Amino acid sequence: MIAFATLAACASTPEPDAQTIYLVRHAEKASGQDPHLTIVGRARAEILAAELADANLSAIYSTDTNRTRETAAPTANAYGLTVLPYDASNLDTFANMLRATPGNILVVGHSNTTPELVKALGGKPGAPIVEATEYDRLYVLTANGRRYRTELRSYGN
Repeated sequence: MIAFATLAACASTPEPDAQTIYLVRHAEKASGQDPHLTIVGRARAEILAAELADANLSAIYSTDTNRTRETAAPTANAYGLTVLPYDASNLDTFANMLRATPGNILVVGHSNTTPELVKALGGKPGAPIVEATEYDRLYVLTANGRRYRTELRSYGN
């Protein structure tokens, strides 16, 4: 009888929410050394915020560039969060930190670093991001132990 009660208690205990990490490349940018977003890019950043309105984010990370911070800003404002900087030069360390961070997370990076971070998390990045034209790819990685299941979406089209 005690074993049955223990099993029943375990069966009724809800599983903790699986962590989801959303990864995007920055939105459309102007030219130059550290460019800002274009008008189209600013609109896409607002669309990203709307897309993630129900994502229950607890943290937002961005590399320390104008275009990535500006892409993250509308979502951060909607959640009342500060955009936290990360160093893309050591993605394995950053991936381990993300795994240890509770809650759902948005990471804004670049066409070359975002797929590499997906790989570092154990996800599948798919085809390379087209540098000149592809700004709408949204990776949704859902925790499955220490690995992540990858879903590719597009937004802002």
